[in-house]
Parts: sequence; C-alpha cells; structure tokens
Amino acid sequence: MGHAATTSAADREVVVALDVGGSGMKCALVRRDGTVTHTEHHLTGAARGPAAVIDTILDVAEALADTARREGLAPVALGLAVPGVIDEAQGVAIWSANIGFRDVPLRKLAAARLGMPAALGHDVRVGGLAEARLGAGRSARHVLFVAIGTGIAAAHVIDGLAAAGAHGAAGELGHVLVRPGGPRCGCGRDGCLEAVASASAVARRYAELASTAPDAPEASAAEVATRAAAGDPLAQQVWTDAVEALADGLATGQALFDVEAVVLGGGLARAGAQLLDPLRAALHDRMTFHREPRLVPAALGAEAGCLGAALLALDDLEKP
Repeated sequence: MGHAATTSAADREVVVALDVGGSGMKCALVRRDGTVTHTEHHLTGAARGPAAVIDTILDVAEALADTARREGLAPVALGLAVPGVIDEAQGVAIWSANIGFRDVPLRKLAAARLGMPAALGHDVRVGGLAEARLGAGRSARHVLFVAIGTGIAAAHVIDGLAAAGAHGAAGELGHVLVRPGGPRCGCGRDGCLEAVASASAVARRYAELASTAPDAPEASAAEVATRAAAGDPLAQQVWTDAVEALADGLATGQALFDVEAVVLGGGLARAGAQLLDPLRAALHDRMTFHREPRLVPAALGAEAGCLGAALLALDDLEKP
C-alpha cells in the first residue's frame, strides 16, 4: 500500500516550464515522462524593458504553479529557457538582445519567488535536448540540433546532454563564416551563415533582388519557398543560395562534431522536402572522409523549448 501511495505521488509531479522569446512566452506543465498536461501563451512585452520582463516571467511562473496545485498536481521545479548567452551553471542570463537582459540572475530570482528549485537554459540548447531525448534524434547518441529562424543556432547533444561551452556561447553555428565578403551579419561581420541562410536573410535577399521588378510584393521566407517551387527564377536563385550555404555550414558542423543525426527545426525547416531534399544532396557532395549524418526534420515543433526546459530542471533535481 505504501508503494501505491508513492507511485501516486510521483505521478502528480510536474515541472513548470517557460520558453521565453522576444515577443511571446510558451508555457507548460510537464510530467516527468515528458507528457504535457497544460499549456499557455503570454506576451513577453520586451519593449517595456528587462525589469518588466523579469516581473512577467516570475508572475507567469507563479501562476502556473498555482494552476498545477488547483488541478491536483505537485509542482516540483521550474525550468526556464531564454535566448542569448546563458551561464547555465550559475543560472545567469548574461546577455540577450531580444529581451534586453544583461547579467540577470534569473534562476536565483525564480527560485526565491516560487520556493522551488529552478533551472535556466539557452532556448536552442534546451530545444536540442528535447529533440535528442524525446523527438527526432532519440535513436542517436550524438545529435546536432539546428534551429533556422530569424537567426541560426545549434545544440550539440551527446548522450542526452547539451554542451554549453566555456562561456555559455556554444552552438553559434549561424556565425560560422561561409561567404567571405557576403551580406553583413547582425554580429558585425560579413558572410556569416545566418546572414545568408536564415529565414530573415532569405526574405531580405528576395526583396533586394525583386526590388527592380515593378510592383514587386514583399515575401516571407515561406513565400519565397512557395514561389521557388512554382518556378519563380528569383526565388529559385535565393533558395538555392541558402541551401548551398546551409550545406557548407552543416559540413563544418559535421567536421567538428561527427554526429549521427542532424535535426533541423525552426521556421525555415517547415519547408519540408523542398529544403531537406536539396540540402541532403548538397551535404552529401561535401562529404569526403567524414561519415554523412542523417538529416531529419524536428518532431516536437513549438513544444520543444518547454519540454527541454523541463528536462533541464529534472536533471538538476537528480544531481547529488
């Protein structure tokens, strides 16, 4: 009877998980087995300044913990994912352009407010953690998760653990130099991968080429992909350039990390076979003595960040 009671208590345990972006926060209650029991979305309101964003994060997290208790669940930890440079060991958001954070001890603040253990991780690294353990990379020990959205970032996951690097900045694949003298990147250098092949770069390059055409409408990266498939020569040129640059970046990643699987996520990856098929061919052409990794689409979608934040918090609970 004691064993049944213990099992029942464990089944009630959940992690409060928040994936904080520049515009919105994805929030969830996550069981130990990765099951999501409750989800919410909130505005980040980054324009209000970092102090207001911190208050919002803590308010939302506290409210989620209260929701869990009202539903008969037991919140045991908080997992937070934020963009930027993150010192996971110290629980500090060192810098985030999207949110305005600089040296924010977010883990300490959250633990004090909620009265429970908290973990802080980089949004892409925790997304990679979730994909490697629960998603498209779960059959591989060595996984490179690459998120292609407004920018490009990656997470190298080995045996279910994502490397943060010595300064919390590991995985910045988007800042690998692929086109010397190419478009100016937001980091200040010319020719970075994300300046050529991110979703924002694809849209921007198409707008530049189409600007000479009369009444040329603006197009998102998804619309550029659609136009390329329909035979628009300008869109095809931009799409091909992006695929070739991505293949160069992934070839560099494979030379460095020698992974079994590359999992592609983010907005651009939603193009599906239109991206994956030519990218696989281009990556294959770049392999010499390196083993070619499996190239697969992410499986968890928008839930990856919350799931990864929860996994990070649960990992911390298991540490001695």
